[in-house]
Amino acid sequence: MQVLVRDNNIDQALRVLKKKMQREGVFREMKQRRSYEKPSERKNREKSDAVRRARKLARKKAQRDGLIPDSRKKKLLDAKKAGQRPGFRPPQSSSTPSQNQ
Repeated sequence: MQVLVRDNNIDQALRVLKKKMQREGVFREMKQRRSYEKPSERKNREKSDAVRRARKLARKKAQRDGLIPDSRKKKLLDAKKAGQRPGFRPPQSSSTPSQNQ
């Protein structure tokens, strides 16, 4: 894996490297290899991962076809209507007056 460092900006290069490693699954594999995994446990994990991937793929396909609503799109549209950034939550204001006065 190779990352280019531009203008001696090591922080940005580290972020890029971490993102690449995350996409490749290096961190997940390192975590799994910390302890021994029995072959039967490995088979069960791989089976459940395959089922999870298949369900996710089916859900994404159904959302694309319009069979089920895309909850992420709804959140983005609601945030746009409110004039906020997606994922931004304003601080909660309490309805009772402060007691420190």
